[in-house]
Amino acid sequence: MGRKAGMRRFRTGASAWLYRTPAYRFWIGGRAPAALRIVPPDPWPGDAHAGDELLAGVWRFGGQTLRGETPPWLSDEAGAAWLAEMHGFDWLRNLRAVGGDSARRQARLLVSNWLDEFPGWHPVAWAPDVLGTRVSAWIGQHEFFLASADDALRARVFDSLARQVRHLARVAPGRMKGAGLIQAVKGLAYGGHCLPGQDRAAARAKALLARELPRQVLPDGGHVERCPSQQLHVLRHLIDLRAVLRAAKADQLDLIQHAIDRMAPTLRFFRHGDGGLALFNGAHEEEPVRVDTVLSQADARGRPLRSAPHIHFERMTAGRTTLLVDVGAPPAPGLDERAHAGTLSFEMSVGRERLVVNCGAHASEAGPWRTAMAATAAHSTVTVAETNSSAVREEGGLGRRPAQVDSKRQENGGAVLVEASHDGYREGQGLVHRRRLYLAETGDDLRGEDLLEGAGGREFAVRFHLHPQVQASLLQGGDVLLRLHSGAGWRLKAAGGETDLEESVYLGTGTEPRKTAQIVVRGVTEAGTTSIKWALRREKRTEEGTET
Repeated sequence: MGRKAGMRRFRTGASAWLYRTPAYRFWIGGRAPAALRIVPPDPWPGDAHAGDELLAGVWRFGGQTLRGETPPWLSDEAGAAWLAEMHGFDWLRNLRAVGGDSARRQARLLVSNWLDEFPGWHPVAWAPDVLGTRVSAWIGQHEFFLASADDALRARVFDSLARQVRHLARVAPGRMKGAGLIQAVKGLAYGGHCLPGQDRAAARAKALLARELPRQVLPDGGHVERCPSQQLHVLRHLIDLRAVLRAAKADQLDLIQHAIDRMAPTLRFFRHGDGGLALFNGAHEEEPVRVDTVLSQADARGRPLRSAPHIHFERMTAGRTTLLVDVGAPPAPGLDERAHAGTLSFEMSVGRERLVVNCGAHASEAGPWRTAMAATAAHSTVTVAETNSSAVREEGGLGRRPAQVDSKRQENGGAVLVEASHDGYREGQGLVHRRRLYLAETGDDLRGEDLLEGAGGREFAVRFHLHPQVQASLLQGGDVLLRLHSGAGWRLKAAGGETDLEESVYLGTGTEPRKTAQIVVRGVTEAGTTSIKWALRREKRTEEGTET
């Protein structure tokens, strides 16, 4: 079920029979270019270690590792995320990071082998977002692997590029939405402006950008999918699109620049003190250096927002403490492939150290890990009857979801109060969840109250997932003492339920789950309103060095 669940991204419509015919290959054929019209810059660093693995026949993509002397392009073991990365060729820059003739030879061998295996349309290899990524990668890495290649390989690559771009111009946008469509548009723009004779693709890219950027980049600069990692990826795509249009002296630069100027401050909004991103809706921490590089290339100076009212997140900062809170409904159907049932969850960091987190996401994006990591219980919020506030689909996306999510923010003298509610438990459990978070002006005192209004007799759990570097000790009386890696101490007190420490997992940084702990406050609702009050306060050091 796991592999099958994620393959819906490669499903094709009624036209698939046509794409497989020799007539269609003739239809998208034509004169192949002999060279690029322009070569766009590629400012993104590769990963030399990952490049060494590619030289050794280790194919590590999408949360899976496969091995073999020849590329397992369509291995039965491969999930959808692995296939998309493998066929996208964005990893060519990892071979470029290794450098030298052996890396160039490997790049040429892999491209040549792909051309042998996929001379025409294939539902996986020619999926629009995958195809767009590959076209961008082959053109962007032209100087690395193709400029000094023999004439035969160059001719084959340019002929295939022309066919792929013609196909993409015919099928886009199709059923694509969100970041995947931006990837496809990027391929159209690269092919349309860099390859001679592809004016139709350039015009299609222009029309889709004019339509999609206002839809996908909201007025507060947030991406419509509400995922911090997607915020990063889409911003990077727009930076690449800007570079291509500049090199081609094409119009629409103002449209793209305006989107970049709005997205960069919102990307900063999602950063914790360690430079990584918050873990909402399938996001990963991402490498801080990578986030820095994207922000540097964006060249947009806006400061991080305090509130993102269109994507519905709040950022609370005081002293050295930062909270990020999800106060919005999940993204709309069709844009929710990575979405989690984490409404009203929060994350908290102190300086460069994360304290309270969500569990993260697995790179496979589908299957059992998707079900577990997208569940409400994998987030620092309230779970009722061990059910989800939005129905999680194993293959991606959400079913039932809250009909109404509200929030308001108040600030006074450096202190911040956020109040929010959702009715995701009204259906089935007869409850509305309200959450109040108050961060004092010093940043050393966070107070929370969770209210469950409605039916009685429902079991609830208020969860605080802890970062793996946080040590937790349950004290007599039910308090929990938390020790950060730096040695700083915090204490959690709760009233309205029984407090305990339980096991948890963390998938914020990679595909291997890391053991960690969670604080859980459990109880049973009473008819009317049930209140669970809690506080997280920094332990003060005495003159003797002990903490109180």
